[in-house]
Amino acid sequence: MIPRTQFIFAAALMAALVSPPASHAATTNTSGLASLLSDPVVAKGKGIEIKRSQVDAALIGVKAGLNAQGRAVSPDQLLQFERQVLNDIIGLQILLSKATEADRTKGKELFQKGMDRLKKDNKLTDEEFDQKLSSSLKVQGITRADWDKQRLDQATAGAVLERELKVNITDDDVKKFYEENPAKFEQPEMVRASHILIGTKDQASNTDLSEEQKKVKLKLAEDIRKRAVAGEDFAKLAKEYSDDPGSKDKGGEYTFPRGQMVPEFEAAAFSLGTNQVSDIVTTQFGYHIIKTSEKFPAKKLELAKVSDDLKEGLKTQELQKQLPDYLEKAQKESNIEILDARLKMADPLEPANPAPKK
Repeated sequence: MIPRTQFIFAAALMAALVSPPASHAATTNTSGLASLLSDPVVAKGKGIEIKRSQVDAALIGVKAGLNAQGRAVSPDQLLQFERQVLNDIIGLQILLSKATEADRTKGKELFQKGMDRLKKDNKLTDEEFDQKLSSSLKVQGITRADWDKQRLDQATAGAVLERELKVNITDDDVKKFYEENPAKFEQPEMVRASHILIGTKDQASNTDLSEEQKKVKLKLAEDIRKRAVAGEDFAKLAKEYSDDPGSKDKGGEYTFPRGQMVPEFEAAAFSLGTNQVSDIVTTQFGYHIIKTSEKFPAKKLELAKVSDDLKEGLKTQELQKQLPDYLEKAQKESNIEILDARLKMADPLEPANPAPKK
């Protein structure tokens, strides 16, 4: 697992863009052209040089993420993100400059494990994962090769941190935390259910459709339900028809406790028998066809089931505690100097408080 440092590495690791050179044949307005094509150094230190293009490329990813979340930010807030991006790139370059061959080998292993887990957790085949990622990367304007390199660099940086900070979480540490925090390992009653949403809102404006349009949507939902009850593959129907972007690629599946979904959806999912398909369930989002696959009674998670994730969580927590002092010292040793006056005066984002995983 890659330690989740205070960095927002995922946004900061865009590959550097290479500015095209000015043509030797250009004979007019050369100073303006040179200005457009220039790529000034915004920060430097021992063995480290960060150019404007690297920050700009990383900021594209940040903006894409903010847009996906529907978040609007002020110019001052955007400047904070930009400064944080620069800090992230500086921190990453410092860590990578310390990487040994063993760190790079471990980084490759961590990268592959992360990819495998990402696909498993989201129940995606290699082809489905590649398609989903390709769509996301188009929005960010980066290639798959760039994305792979970013994640590999993250993993290598994580390996460097573990070695440099000598963090060692023992089985006794894990057992002690488990026994002293029983409430953290109580799993409430849960259900694994899939749904097909036929939405009744205009996706562009998020406003309700007309009554006539809703009738058409209801007829479609009823037809899909008949097919599901008749035994058609529910996951395939969800992938083809569902308007829920958060679940359709996973065959419409969610696993959730009480209190997480809207009341109508929750009531239906928990009341259904195993492999039973619901009637049409109407919510504020539209018409749902729900199929419950499995029910889980409330229980305490066994230590053996959570020990690996808990160990990684405790390791991450300890790394985060030590990281600020470590990086401050490393930046001084590298004589990092921020040359961009605007970024030099900006305050970076405050890191979120770390917490161990269950």
